[in-house]
Amino acid sequence: MPAEKDRLHQDVAFLTGLHPPRSYRHMDSLERAARYIRAAFEEAGLEVSTQHWSVMGREYRNLIARYRPAARRQLVVGAHYDVFGDYPGADDNASGVAGLLETARLLSAQRPELDYGIELVAYCLEEPPFFGSPDMGSYRHAETLYEEGGDVLGMVCFDMIGYFSDEPGSQSFPDPALAGQYPDTGNFIVVVGIEKHRAFNERVHALMAGDSAIPVEVVSFPYAGGLAGLSDHRNYWTFGYPAVMINNTAFLRNPNYHEPTDTPDTLDFDRMAAVVDSTYRAIIQLG
Repeated sequence: MPAEKDRLHQDVAFLTGLHPPRSYRHMDSLERAARYIRAAFEEAGLEVSTQHWSVMGREYRNLIARYRPAARRQLVVGAHYDVFGDYPGADDNASGVAGLLETARLLSAQRPELDYGIELVAYCLEEPPFFGSPDMGSYRHAETLYEEGGDVLGMVCFDMIGYFSDEPGSQSFPDPALAGQYPDTGNFIVVVGIEKHRAFNERVHALMAGDSAIPVEVVSFPYAGGLAGLSDHRNYWTFGYPAVMINNTAFLRNPNYHEPTDTPDTLDFDRMAAVVDSTYRAIIQLG
């Protein structure tokens, strides 16, 4: 049973259709997004809990769904559901949330036999002004795992998995060294990590790339700053856990990044489904 593009489209359409957009300022929209995510997790038959914290007098939450919750080791798979500013955020990051929810549905339908569990986490407060701070939902989650002595196999983050182009030159790079290593056509997905966890990065890449319907690349940056840590995976590195981001290179490809034009009609749902299938194949074989 492969990922279904129609369900991905439905999830993206719902999240981008929330008005006002689901930023940290608009608590009602965040609440509606959270209810939608919880309902999708519960429909998949997964155990769901919430993690709450307060910032600037407001209460925010992560939604956590568990597959094989009694397992000693856990793999974290996550995506953030808040948006930057007052923009619709189709690729950033409704696409990632859709990938997360479809992963939950695939786990429910296929019931893979694993020797580890999977925590699927929908985070709040990834975007500025909280990015890079301990108020990020992913920081709160990673910190809790650490404080509880969690046996964490690793973390896989969906962030911007829906925008692709077959036009030569559609993929840009921040420096010539990277440009010489990767295609200049933006039709691939990337596994992004750091050198410290190269073995984990390459394991995820190898499992995704085998029989993938979409090209899969991997990059291990020398340190956690800059392009390496542009999403929720960064906070798991802080606590010593291996983590990667599954990403279409964001603003290096998608001209709609943090713009009002980041709408569902700009996304390629066939390729998004292929990304989810490839990632799902990796996460059920990582043990």
